[in-house]
Amino acid sequence: MRSAWQFVVQVFSWVLLGAVVSGALALIVLPKLNDARPLTVLSGSMIPTFDPGDVVVVREADADHLQVGDVITFQPVSDDPRLTTHRVDEVRYGVDGVTYVTKGDNNDAVDLEPITPEQVRGEVWYVVPFVGYVSVWMAGGLLGSLVNLIAVGLLLYGGGFLVAGLLERRRRPEVVL
Repeated sequence: MRSAWQFVVQVFSWVLLGAVVSGALALIVLPKLNDARPLTVLSGSMIPTFDPGDVVVVREADADHLQVGDVITFQPVSDDPRLTTHRVDEVRYGVDGVTYVTKGDNNDAVDLEPITPEQVRGEVWYVVPFVGYVSVWMAGGLLGSLVNLIAVGLLLYGGGFLVAGLLERRRRPEVVL
């Protein structure tokens, strides 16, 4: 019975490790290697494409060559750090150059102001569902501090096991067969 329980725990540990490594690759490594950035979806304006709590990874786009249907992240108001991610609904060409009319998939009307290429921060590359809930939940106040404290504690705990294992290996005489 103990052997079966150990097997279940080991399988669960490997699955959890695989999920953490996959998440780190998708949310940290790939974006860093491709000059992209992960952003958490906070509203329902893009349902069913993106749900609140999803993380969209946005990479640089050639803002002068966007097409209808592209999903872009843009800064609606200069000097305001808030970003919006909507779909290009129409491309307009005028005397002032190209502008983009955007619309959330879940919205009834297009956004009030067209977007200029200078406002575009990137194009959505891929999405990682649900992960944003965790990051938003852990980012705030006392809980964020507690999570950071626990993370440091776990790193120290793991480091202690590593050092203990290395010391044990040094003390143990090698057996030659």
